[in-house]
Amino acid sequence: MTDTLGLLLGVKVLAANISDREGSKLLFSELLVKQPQMRLHVFADGGYKGKWEGWIKTNIGYTVEIVQRPDANTRGYWLPKNQELSEAQIKTFKGHREFIVIKKRWIVERSFAWCSFDRRLNREYDLLADTTEVFIMLSFIRRMIRQLAAFADQLAVDT
Repeated sequence: MTDTLGLLLGVKVLAANISDREGSKLLFSELLVKQPQMRLHVFADGGYKGKWEGWIKTNIGYTVEIVQRPDANTRGYWLPKNQELSEAQIKTFKGHREFIVIKKRWIVERSFAWCSFDRRLNREYDLLADTTEVFIMLSFIRRMIRQLAAFADQLAVDT
């Protein structure tokens, strides 16, 4: 989990038999213990809508905003007899959708892309989840150091 600047807040790697919803509850619970003073506004995918959203609000105390496509849950249309689907309706089906910019989604994709630059994280080699967590942390630490170095260089040029 990163903030909107791409700084790592927490990481949790779990077995495949644990759902993302349940795993995120573990991550948020750990984050609350480690950083109780932090108050976050969480942007979550449409898959987290419902009970998870309420759990985060009541148990963790963070605000949650579900971010998804406007046509995310369109599965079909009931039409009167002899009426054809409109072009707009056809475009709501998977395979026919146009690209839509989804608020804050690029932040998540950017963080995943940064991790993919590290060969160790590009393929899954580790037997232990803890090892993968450490390499994700190292990847983000390296990125933060590079950002700080670039900032320091810019300050030196400006002065």
